[in-house]
Amino acid sequence: MIAEHLDDLTKVTCIKAACELLGASRATRHRRRRPPVCGPPVPRPAPPNQLSEAERQQILAVLRSPEYCDLAPAQVWARLLDDQGLYLCSVSTMYRLLAVAGENRERRRQRTHPAKKKPELIARQPNQVWSWDITKLRGPERGVYYELFVIIDIFSRYVVAWTVAPAETGDLAKEFIEAAIAAQGIDAGQLTIHADRGTSMTSKPVAQLLVDLGVARSHSRPHVSNDNPYSEANFKTLKYCPAFPGRFGSIQDARAFCVEFFEHYNHVHRHAGIGLHTPASVHFGTASEVRRERALTLNAAYHENPARFRHRRPEPPRLPTVAWINEPSREAVIQSA
Repeated sequence: MIAEHLDDLTKVTCIKAACELLGASRATRHRRRRPPVCGPPVPRPAPPNQLSEAERQQILAVLRSPEYCDLAPAQVWARLLDDQGLYLCSVSTMYRLLAVAGENRERRRQRTHPAKKKPELIARQPNQVWSWDITKLRGPERGVYYELFVIIDIFSRYVVAWTVAPAETGDLAKEFIEAAIAAQGIDAGQLTIHADRGTSMTSKPVAQLLVDLGVARSHSRPHVSNDNPYSEANFKTLKYCPAFPGRFGSIQDARAFCVEFFEHYNHVHRHAGIGLHTPASVHFGTASEVRRERALTLNAAYHENPARFRHRRPEPPRLPTVAWINEPSREAVIQSA
């Protein structure tokens, strides 16, 4: 019915206006007026400007030639015009032919960088693996910061050393690490120090110091923050402390706060990751005796009222036996045991 009205309207107006008046589709109208085609679809005729196979091979040969193989197609196109007065095809056609041949990629030789190795470190006792990092403390004015250097033992969570400096330098980091190693009496081949890839961590003075002292180095992968979890967690504990100020009035104020914080952290704070012992207790080997005293207290409470514990003898939290950065494979754990 609509088709009949369309035929009538097209006698007095154009097809577009007639379709708009009747709400019909122009494509449908044209399709219905086209006679049906029987058999397989007719292949599309070749466009008149299509390149022949010989022309395509000639273009690819030019692009692959030693003179042009390292150049982008736009460079080849321009040089052929300027140097030889030769036009083979458009730049887009060159790209299309290279894509069909599977060669549409970076044509220059590029320097490749191997993937950074994932650090896998294991500590079974104190002073086997240290983690260190630097964080900024806000000063009295905008743009004024103090640098807090902290070294933490990943097995005991003990803060081995810390310092607050007005600026971060490789020489200062070298002196800081050297003093910490001397204070702990570290022997050559005993310790691995892990850090991220900051300028001080990768500086030449620090690298040479560790080589001279026989201390192994380990670094986080670029842009992977959880490769250094112990230092990051320690800084979070510091900055989420209720007494932590938004800004420090001077570098002396920052140092005074850190004295109190790290004294409390090492000797008072009970850490969940080390069986609710203090880091100092685990680091200096008194945690086993503390655990035995806890067990005696819990046993006395159990004998006094077993029903309170549902007749299950309570035990104090276990002491840690291993700590790691990025849990290694089972084979690596067995080899390190």
